[in-house]
Amino acid sequence: MNSTDPTAPVIDANLAVALDALLAEQSVTRAAARMHTSPAAMSRTLGRLRRLLQDPLLVRAGQTMVPTPRALALRDEAATVVRRLGALLTPATGVDPATLRSTFSLQTADLVGAALAAGLLTLAGQEAPGVSLRFRAEELEAGPALRDGRVDLEVGAIDHVDPETRVEELVTLRMTAAVRPGHPLTEGPLTAARFAAAEHVGVSRRGRFDGPVDAALAEHSLSRRVSVVLPGHLAALSLAARTDVVALVPAARDEADFSPSPLTEQARVLGLRLLDIPLPLPPVTIGMAWHPRHTADGAHHWLRAAVRRVLRAEPSARRG
Repeated sequence: MNSTDPTAPVIDANLAVALDALLAEQSVTRAAARMHTSPAAMSRTLGRLRRLLQDPLLVRAGQTMVPTPRALALRDEAATVVRRLGALLTPATGVDPATLRSTFSLQTADLVGAALAAGLLTLAGQEAPGVSLRFRAEELEAGPALRDGRVDLEVGAIDHVDPETRVEELVTLRMTAAVRPGHPLTEGPLTAARFAAAEHVGVSRRGRFDGPVDAALAEHSLSRRVSVVLPGHLAALSLAARTDVVALVPAARDEADFSPSPLTEQARVLGLRLLDIPLPLPPVTIGMAWHPRHTADGAHHWLRAAVRRVLRAEPSARRG
């Protein structure tokens, strides 16, 4: 029957629950106590059920009530329906990561992706071996990509916010200068003038030569020479390890208050030295963004928690 038909019967889930209680207890009084209602209200409900099912259901036999054959036939089915209703209307509980069989797509800059890939691979191996990860470069417009499911999670400097997008800040970092061992900037105090005079490599997907560092230098009437612009941080760090160019890499904002940033791991692997930049640069905030349809999903909840643990450098997310 078409659900829009005005003559269609209205299904009352409360009647199914009441029927289960009456057939299980075989007593209006006990069924009322089980349903946290009055015996009079339960008696009225029994009357509704009798009219609906066209069967007396429970009939008096001396001091007790006994079920009719129709009631006996309905008893197990009523109990099953109530159990299923309970499961349907119970809030979802956390999933067991060991049972997950999911592939997650994450959109990140290359440096963030490199840090996340290693940490998430470790956590997945320990907790969720059925999880696979797909990292995508920052090639998609993140809002629509999150909305239509091409990306499950965006991680990085979130500079766009659609009205429905959920955003959580994870870590706040500071920019440092990454140079090879023996670089001239490692000798003696690093001043703004010496920093500006060095040769620099820029990182920009759009090919831009300037950024926040240049604005800070301009405040001191200084400018730097960016001799090459690359689309990713990993290529810039690799170049800095083999030449005298200076690359930028985000590190812990304050070593006294923050754990070391996993984003400096690639610089460490390349043997680069990290130097404090003597300029008042704005902090770098790394966050994650997702579509709200995933907020209550158990699998996505595990993913977000894992990303937090990796980027906050919690011990369980580190190798070894």
